[in-house]
Amino acid sequence: MGLGLFFGFFILLIIGAPIALAIGIPSFAVIWGADLGVPVISPNFFAGIAKFPLLAIPLFILAGFILERCDISRRIIHFANLLVGQRKGGLAIVAIGVCVFFGGVSGSGPADAAAIGAILIPAMYSQGYSKSYSASLIAAAGSTAIIVPPSIALIIYGAITNTSVPALFAAGAVPGFLAGISLLIPALWIAIRKGYGANVKKEAEQSLWEAFKDAFWGLLAPIIILGGLYGGVFTPTEAAVVAVFYSILLGMVIYRTLNFAKMYRILVDAFEASSIVLLIVAFAGLFSWAGSTVGILDTFAQMLMGISDNEWVVLFLINVLIFFGGMLIDAVSIFYIFLPIFMPIITHFGWDPIWFGVVMTLNLAIGQFTPPVAVNLFVTTQLANIRLEKTFTTVLPMVLAMMVALLVVIFFPSLSLFIPRFFNLI
Repeated sequence: MGLGLFFGFFILLIIGAPIALAIGIPSFAVIWGADLGVPVISPNFFAGIAKFPLLAIPLFILAGFILERCDISRRIIHFANLLVGQRKGGLAIVAIGVCVFFGGVSGSGPADAAAIGAILIPAMYSQGYSKSYSASLIAAAGSTAIIVPPSIALIIYGAITNTSVPALFAAGAVPGFLAGISLLIPALWIAIRKGYGANVKKEAEQSLWEAFKDAFWGLLAPIIILGGLYGGVFTPTEAAVVAVFYSILLGMVIYRTLNFAKMYRILVDAFEASSIVLLIVAFAGLFSWAGSTVGILDTFAQMLMGISDNEWVVLFLINVLIFFGGMLIDAVSIFYIFLPIFMPIITHFGWDPIWFGVVMTLNLAIGQFTPPVAVNLFVTTQLANIRLEKTFTTVLPMVLAMMVALLVVIFFPSLSLFIPRFFNLI
């Protein structure tokens, strides 16, 4: 019966069922077949989303939608472009920097890729960058949003493992920037080798100072959010509320790019996006409960630990499993499906759960732009109007570069833990 839970999930996934149904239907079937009692479905379904930290998710999604629509990304991109200057690979540097920065507000990889890609992909193409390169780069850089705080993925991890979300946010800062820096190497190597961005005529533009003043309020957003979090001024959920009100202030008062009609449309879109995420969370929680109740999750954990007594071998296998899982399904589902298997292993080997959460999330970030599914790459290829297969060769060096960053974070846990220790969060 327990194996049927996973077989049913993968069969539905292969035939293209929505992820919520692929998780929910096998869960219902196992609860029914194992005679666990159909009435348990309702309280478990509710318990999956009735957690205070999860309130931050729809709020951060709403803040991300508002910031995306109020022209902040264009202003920040313009400022960053003037800062970098006209040179080979200049827009590639801008794309990575802005994606990492914007990830410090949105917390979502696809949202980051969409907001930045809509502006930068046409601009890069006009400067001679290929569409496949532009789509691959922004998909890869956008993936840093789920590791750079405030990260929706880290909120989910904290809720499942009862780990401090502020500590996870602090732990994700350095690995997130390291991931962004790692992308600079293949991005610049390809751009310089192919001459992308060369011989672009410099046009008369506003001064750097004027561009900075224009982007200032947008640049201040992550400073307010993260400063308040690390300073202990507010919790992650309160930070999400602050992010929403600040983004409304920017859009309707300071920049005046939003009106009530646009705000209504933003609220509708944010409601739909939040509903999808929380529906997956609820079904995934039910999946996890069913798997643990019938004992299949404990069996998988024992199988993993039975392969080897060496913690590095087990850690390698876990990361391979996470990587291939991340290529196929979203991070939220991965957390709920695999964390109940991994938690006994984390305890057995004495791994720091905050470090492990960062490692797992960074691995899942790589999956967001690794074919065949690659949700970020799907977004950017749609914006570039090319087929996903066109990006296979251009995205591979970026996957390898972020894998190197992942290895560095694995072998040097202090990179993740020194900031939360400095702020006494752990």
